[in-house]
Amino acid sequence: MRTTLTIDDDVAAELERLRRARDATLKELINDVLRRGLRDMAAPPTKRKPFRTRTFDAGPPLIDNLDNVAEVLAVIEGDAYK
Repeated sequence: MRTTLTIDDDVAAELERLRRARDATLKELINDVLRRGLRDMAAPPTKRKPFRTRTFDAGPPLIDNLDNVAEVLAVIEGDAYK
């Protein structure tokens, strides 16, 4: 099959680097890359272990109500606030 592709500059540069390293023709390289990409895209996604965040007990809160920001800053910063 014959077709025309428009390839982004960064992809073209990587293809040229690979072509030189493998001493292959552009046609061979493009077909190999497409085969691998299609195989990877058709494969079922790999299962990842869920990320878990460790928890710890920080003790009772120092401030009961966080609705008043000025009050919270006054408690945390003490006399230096204002």
